[in-house]
Amino acid sequence: MLINFTNHPHALWSAEQQAAAQGYGKVIDLAFPAIDPVTNEAVLDSLAAVYADHILHLSPDAVLCQGECTFVYRVVQRLEAAGIPTLAACSRRKSQETTYPDGSTLKRSIFAFAGFRRYDSP
Repeated sequence: MLINFTNHPHALWSAEQQAAAQGYGKVIDLAFPAIDPVTNEAVLDSLAAVYADHILHLSPDAVLCQGECTFVYRVVQRLEAAGIPTLAACSRRKSQETTYPDGSTLKRSIFAFAGFRRYDSP
């Protein structure tokens, strides 16, 4: 089983990403929490421990973990230390930028899934 610990439900993934995930079995979505940028280190550590413990109790084969960087780092450390492979989704980004006469800019990006990459080397 693959735990999808992101804010991107697997039902909305591309066919390529869903196919790659099948190698881990069933995909279970676990919504990534909103992390306030002013959260202090102690609270962040505590929250990471709570989520990592919850994920470990689900006994996944792997976890896709993406979101606020410092929180991801804390969760990944705990999961990898427990022997759970923790992954990031890699993609190719095509961006198009339009600048308007008033100086505002619209940036549009399309992400094409390219594979999963493990945070820690096995």
